[in-house]
Amino acid sequence: MRRIPWDVLLALLAGLGAGLLYSWVISPVRVVDSAPIALRADFKDQYRSAIAAAFASTGNLERARTRLGLLGDANSIEALNAQAQRMLASGDIQQADQLAALASILAQGNAFVAPPASSTPNPPPTGGAVSTGSEAVSTSTSVNIVTATSEETPTQSIILEATPRPTRTPLPTQGEPFVLTGQESICDSNLPDGLLQVLVLNANRRQLPGIEIRITWDNGEDQFFTGLKPELGNGYADFIMSPDITYAVQLALGSDIATSLIAPVCESPSGEPFTGGYKLTFQQP
Repeated sequence: MRRIPWDVLLALLAGLGAGLLYSWVISPVRVVDSAPIALRADFKDQYRSAIAAAFASTGNLERARTRLGLLGDANSIEALNAQAQRMLASGDIQQADQLAALASILAQGNAFVAPPASSTPNPPPTGGAVSTGSEAVSTSTSVNIVTATSEETPTQSIILEATPRPTRTPLPTQGEPFVLTGQESICDSNLPDGLLQVLVLNANRRQLPGIEIRITWDNGEDQFFTGLKPELGNGYADFIMSPDITYAVQLALGSDIATSLIAPVCESPSGEPFTGGYKLTFQQP
């Protein structure tokens, strides 16, 4: 009967144990400076939110586009719109607005460069920020340090400039105001009752996602966004109107106002009444 080589098996087990001890306890693998494309899905969402917040503060579109490229999304605009929809569903309106605004700017290709920090010609002695209206203007303080030698050499003046504080940066503009190019009542029994459909296009008739739409009525208002139903179009959005209520619709970026919108009363082929809707089209000139 052949003898089991216990000495060889023990040596292999000891080597395996030593290797595991070294790799797991003594010197475990640490991931440092990994690419954002390797992040988990929820961490990618946090990364996009940080990019959108930074863009809302600085308006630097090229930097935002470069950072989004590091995530490796097949379509950054669709990824931003999808996350904005999730943020709206969770009730985080601020992040949803920032994500949708960045998606809208990327779709239009309009860059915005934040203005440099300015300084007042006669800063106050203590330095800091001076409030002018709704914006804060940074100031810098000049400090003169005079030194002299015992031999009465000419004095030297050294001017130290305090680092300017950051100024508030206005949000990027979205181009010319939109024009209401189409308004038609829809009587289609296959559609939900009171369906208000909105389509937003740029000057080249490309649909724009992430555009905020404001709708108001007596003692009430609401907002909704394009691009949340990409199967119907990136520039599509809808809202359910209640009967016998007059609505007004306008884009948050600035546009014509569609007023006196009351859900029409329609009649089906069988003679039964139902509530119709509207279709509005906004386009940049």
